[in-house]
Order: sequence, then structure tokens, then C-alpha cells
Amino acid sequence: MAKPNQGSQGEDSPRHRALGLSDENVREMYRTMVLTRLLDERMWLLNRAGKIPFVVSCKGQEGSQIGAAFALDPARDYVAPYYRDFGVVLRFGMSARDIMLSAYAKAEDPNSGGRQMPGHFSSRTRHILSGSSPVSTQIPHAVGIALAARMRGEKLVTYTSFGEGSSNQGDFHEAANFAGVHKLPVIFFCENNLYAISVPQNRQLGCAHVSDRAIGYGMPGVLVDGNDVLAVYEAVSQAVLRGLNGEGPTLIEAVSYRINPHSSDDDDRSYRSRDEVEEAKKNDALEVFRDELMRCGVWSKEDEEALRKELQRVVDEATEYAQKAPLAEPETTLDHVYAK
Repeated sequence: MAKPNQGSQGEDSPRHRALGLSDENVREMYRTMVLTRLLDERMWLLNRAGKIPFVVSCKGQEGSQIGAAFALDPARDYVAPYYRDFGVVLRFGMSARDIMLSAYAKAEDPNSGGRQMPGHFSSRTRHILSGSSPVSTQIPHAVGIALAARMRGEKLVTYTSFGEGSSNQGDFHEAANFAGVHKLPVIFFCENNLYAISVPQNRQLGCAHVSDRAIGYGMPGVLVDGNDVLAVYEAVSQAVLRGLNGEGPTLIEAVSYRINPHSSDDDDRSYRSRDEVEEAKKNDALEVFRDELMRCGVWSKEDEEALRKELQRVVDEATEYAQKAPLAEPETTLDHVYAK
């Protein structure tokens, strides 16, 4: 049975220092969380205004994403993210402008030149593996990167994320089994937001937790509060060390809540109550982390006001740039499809 990981508790110093994080580290983590949230909210408004066609929201899952991404090394490790992982790709070097270019499907979109839906991330130089619409297909690809790294003698870990609904796909089970047998340095990171579109967790799993499945593949299963950024950071840091030390893969389940509907085309009122959503907002990871940083003296109301002002300008400029950027030329439609 997986045990919830609440993170290390230091009596005399803030938790982040006990984990080896500096004050500047946690400020940067919080900054990335806020940027992720502001971009998400802007894209949602643009969609409702008819400016962009589709949005998959990460609102409510930023704590899981930022805690995990900051435990990785973007210069060394590889990520195979799923479509909500805006926080992860921002940490791995994408910019607000990149995100907006993708949302508007413009020619400069670094993921696909406007050819794929938003949330289909890709960047070879940033170690972000290209994803596609079928859920879970990125999971065996991450295992393949880990195998290739071993064959080349490279020391790194690969990180792949997915929802709890995706963990029921064959791709997940085959990938986890292969990684377990060969002790590959893979972190299987389940962002459990409690709903597979409209299907609640109790109708998805025969076991209590996704992380309980780890024992079947010979790896540790870790259950962590996805709204506790530092607890997630600690869990992923330990998984990174296991992978680098040749001890094999780890399955981590970070439990949070999807505040917005599944996508901009979904009406979540048909399967969950407004009271349930409002209750979940009380444990919003963004506010929980901000309050913790304020309590330990590394953040202030003045810092918050300055950050919000700065990042609002960043989002505004990214939006304006993407709106004005050109669309792809029709003649490029078949680029990267057929060899020339």
C-alpha cells in the first residue's frame, strides 16, 4: 500500500531549506506557478472570446507540475509530458510567447508550426519529447529514451506524466513492465485530478490508488499530495536519485483537482457539482504555496503585487505578439509528412 508523502519537516528552518532549496529557488518555483496560472486563465478567456479554438487547462495542477519539474535537470533529463503540463515545459525553457503561438496555431509555434492542438509539446533542444492526441502514447516513448540513454552510456532520467485515466491504458502497463524488468531510469508521474473527463476515480480503478499498481512492476509506488509543492519536489528528487543510481523506475501519484472543465469543449456541470469545485478551490496549490512562503519570510504582499504586475505584462505581450504573428503558408502543409 502506498503511503502519502507529506514532505520533510524541519523544526528550526523552513521546509524548503531542509530539502536543499534556497530562498531564491522557491521564489522561482512560485514565479513559474503564477505564470502558468496566468497563461491558463488568459487562454481560457481567449477561447471564450472566439480568438483561439481549444484549451486544455492545468488550473489546479500547477503544484504537482512545478514540484516535479524543479526536481529535474533540464540540461540532462528528458520529459515526455501530457497535454496539461504547461508548468513543466515552462520550467524546461519554453516561454509565454511559445505557449501563445501554439494556442493561436501560428507558423512560429515551436511545437509543430501550428499543426497540432495546444498542449502537444515538442522541443528537441529543450529535451521535450513530441506528444500526440491519443492518451498514454508518450509513456512507452519515455521508456524508449531511457533505454537509448543506457545503450549510449548516458546518465539521465526520463520523466513522463499522465492522468489517472491514462493509467488504465495498455501503453502504461507495457511501459511500466518493461522499465521495471530492465530497471530503467524512468519516473512515471501520474497527475491524478480525480476525473477522466467525466468519469470519477472510483469508477476507474479496482485498487485504491494508481500508485498501488507499482508493486506489480517491481518499483516503488509513492502517493503524494499534489497540492504540496515541496512534498512533490521531495518525492521526485528521490526518484531521480534512484534512477541515476541504477535502481530503476518509480511510480509517483500526485493527487490534486482539476478546477476547470476537462477542456474548453466540456461542460463539467453534467457530472460534478459547483459545491464540489468550490470546496476544492480552498486547497489551491498556488495559494497554499504562497502562504507557506509568506509564513517563512521569503515572500511578501509587496513581492506578490510586483510579480503579478510583471507577469501580467509578460502575458499581455505574448498574447499581442501571437495575435499578430503570421499563420503558416498553405504550401507548407505537407512539410515533415513526406520526404522531399
